[in-house]
Amino acid sequence: MSHRAFPIVLATCCILLAMGCKRTPPASPPKSQAELNVEQGRETYQRMCSVCHGATGEGYKADQAPRLRGANFLSTASDEFLRVAIANGREGTTMSAWGKERGGPLAATEVARVIQYLRTLSTAPRRNDSRKHSGDPTRGDAIYARECASCHGPRGKGGQAPQIGNNELLATANDGFLRIAITEGRPQTSMPAFEHKLSAQEIEDVVGLLRSWQTPVVAPSTPSKPPPLPLGPVPLNPHGHAPVGFKKFPETTKVDVVKRELERGARMAFLDARAPSDYTREHIAGAVSVPFYDPAPYLNKLPKNAWLVCYCACPHAESGRLAQQLLDHGFTQVTVLDEGLGVWKSKKGPTNAGEKP
Repeated sequence: MSHRAFPIVLATCCILLAMGCKRTPPASPPKSQAELNVEQGRETYQRMCSVCHGATGEGYKADQAPRLRGANFLSTASDEFLRVAIANGREGTTMSAWGKERGGPLAATEVARVIQYLRTLSTAPRRNDSRKHSGDPTRGDAIYARECASCHGPRGKGGQAPQIGNNELLATANDGFLRIAITEGRPQTSMPAFEHKLSAQEIEDVVGLLRSWQTPVVAPSTPSKPPPLPLGPVPLNPHGHAPVGFKKFPETTKVDVVKRELERGARMAFLDARAPSDYTREHIAGAVSVPFYDPAPYLNKLPKNAWLVCYCACPHAESGRLAQQLLDHGFTQVTVLDEGLGVWKSKKGPTNAGEKP
């Protein structure tokens, strides 16, 4: 090859190499329906559930919401157990009813997709211990009082730990689910394993006691109206004075301060950040429903010349999410009710039930 031809050949090779580098990579294979369902379930979980249960199901992000990604939980919880917990909530706790049939925002297919996503959080094989308990509830009562009541509360309600006396939980948890939870505990939580502290028969006796608490589940006589709920009148006391002592989020305002200013006729609005199913069960009198996971339909209807008091029951997680979104959309007078609905009720603050404020 002549010296004169070499640069031409070299340039041609570079052009061909450059053209090769610009080739479009092969397209990824289309995702299966199962993969799409998991993605949609993950999005719903992150938007609605992670605020309490944690971004990856680690639990205890807010209000003692239990750990969901534990291998021995997911391996023993049936799809029906998870469906009822999500769709119907847990009465007497801050776990909302997310299913449309109970006044929540999720259709049955959306609940199913959340369950499909939860299943990806553990690779542990499913276990089905279908054995009926052989326990004596009377003996179990003494053991429960000694070992369990301080965390779970009398008859499984009212304690800081999960409400194991909840009737819908007991209706969907078989004896094996209860037996394994007691025997093995819940790793990475405060629930210890009792396999070395209680005998096998004592564990059966506790299972027998829990089962004795179960009563028939009564479905609502009429389905709740699906959300979104219409925004009620805002603000309260539209011609009243500006409240004194309110603290802009991320600070919170004490219940006593909010009650005092409400009773003095101050101009304000209460925004219930929970799911509409919680709102219809009980809400602060005069409050309107503005769910933390989707406030967009209400933003143009909320006043910017009045203080907006966000609240929930967990006690700041959902209300804090709502408050931050309001600030991000240009609202400047936004606060969070310190400790939420529970403390409001303990201070004899007025409440209502139903779809209207």
